[in-house]
Amino acid sequence: MTDAPRTLAPASAAAVLVDKLQDPTRPMTVADAAVASGLALRDAEAGLHHLTHEYRGHLRVTEDGDLVHVFPHGFTKPWETREALARALDRAGRAALGAGRFLVRAWLLIAMVGYALIFAAVMIGLAFARGGSDRDSDVGVGVLGALFRAIADALFWTLHPWSPLYVGELGESAPAARTRGRRREEEVPFYEKVNRFVFGPPEPPPDPHASRARLLEEIRRKKGRIGLSDVMRATGLPRDEADPLMARLMLDHDGTVEVGEQGGIVYGFPALRRTASVGQEAGDGLGGRPGKRRRRGAIWEEPRLLPPLTGNTVGANLAVAALNAFNLMASSVVMAKGLTVANVMLLLFTKPKRGEPPLVLPDDGMPIVLGLVPFVFSVALFLLPMARAALRRSAARKLAKENARLAILREVLDRAPRKEPVPDEVLRAAHRAATGEDPSSKEITARVVDLGGDVDVGPDGEVRYRFADLEAEAEAVEEERERAGDDERRIGKVVFTSEA
Repeated sequence: MTDAPRTLAPASAAAVLVDKLQDPTRPMTVADAAVASGLALRDAEAGLHHLTHEYRGHLRVTEDGDLVHVFPHGFTKPWETREALARALDRAGRAALGAGRFLVRAWLLIAMVGYALIFAAVMIGLAFARGGSDRDSDVGVGVLGALFRAIADALFWTLHPWSPLYVGELGESAPAARTRGRRREEEVPFYEKVNRFVFGPPEPPPDPHASRARLLEEIRRKKGRIGLSDVMRATGLPRDEADPLMARLMLDHDGTVEVGEQGGIVYGFPALRRTASVGQEAGDGLGGRPGKRRRRGAIWEEPRLLPPLTGNTVGANLAVAALNAFNLMASSVVMAKGLTVANVMLLLFTKPKRGEPPLVLPDDGMPIVLGLVPFVFSVALFLLPMARAALRRSAARKLAKENARLAILREVLDRAPRKEPVPDEVLRAAHRAATGEDPSSKEITARVVDLGGDVDVGPDGEVRYRFADLEAEAEAVEEERERAGDDERRIGKVVFTSEA
């Protein structure tokens, strides 16, 4: 008597399929995969779902309700090079941005402290060179005190709390720091306003789990039964990305696939419905009292907006621009007059004698430390925000295009469950509202094809579109939800607790 066959992990079953399947680009059923590999049906099914996620495969449904797995790229990942390059460029950009922010803060310290010290030395030197009176000395001491007060302020706001890369309070998380910054905008350090002026407002770090959490919340709210349209509604993902995501979720959350009478695919996650929050609706979230958490709607209900150019007030921008303009003019004068460090020292420590001609400064070449370096930095601090402003038009077009895609998706998903055709003019109006421009026929066709639509001519000859897959899916999903019982949400009676 042989032992019962051991169930393989999805990744192990997928490895067997990759090794055994000769032509992975051919459509295959679970039975095809089982016969070709020798795996049990349950292992072949788990392995195919794993591969669907890993290699961005797709699911088809036949008229008899059979599921067919399709891998357009086989078991290869041609997108990896492109995405790896994009990630590398993104990391390089972030590193350059971080270095740039550090240099800006460091330059603020150099500009405020370095120039203040030079001006103080020049004032004192000229006062003593003239053989100034007590009154002149008192004035010089007063000016010197004011300058050193400015230096102290610059040091505090630049290094507080002793890190030029500091954003929030010590021990404070990034989201808490952003919330505190919104409440107390008037207390934003000056160096941070300079950063915003040059590089724009800080962007919150992306949450890699936000999209999945939103989708899981939608699954629970929809009685654990959803279709690809629900995935697209909750996340905004294109259809070709929603398929692999569902394959991954099925592996992670004990999901199943059902096929309706009309061929609609339904993803079931009954295990996600179990909750310890008695009396709560499925979708209020984990724990907490009813009504305390607002349900998140469709992705297009939170339109993406172009961030502000600087995020500063007008006064803050003017102050930063004025400071940089002063540095620019001062460095220009230094270069025009040939005030190298040696010549400045000569002016400060050479006391002309009575009757001698004015001191003629020697030609020591281009002033580097006091002229060229601050001049280049000051020009760059003006050019960077100007370049960002010039690129905003391109960013705005890209954002408008994405909002137009979501607007078209909204119109399609709103009508598909009612089996209503979508007029061409409705899609054009949605695109026009998002971008302010009329779409081309090519753009509308691309969106319709992405969603699996077909052209349908109306009774008056008008062009409209039908989305048979989404219509069948909506019908199948609704039937499965009606059959889903509330007992899936209940947990058993507590028989033990560690509470005192």
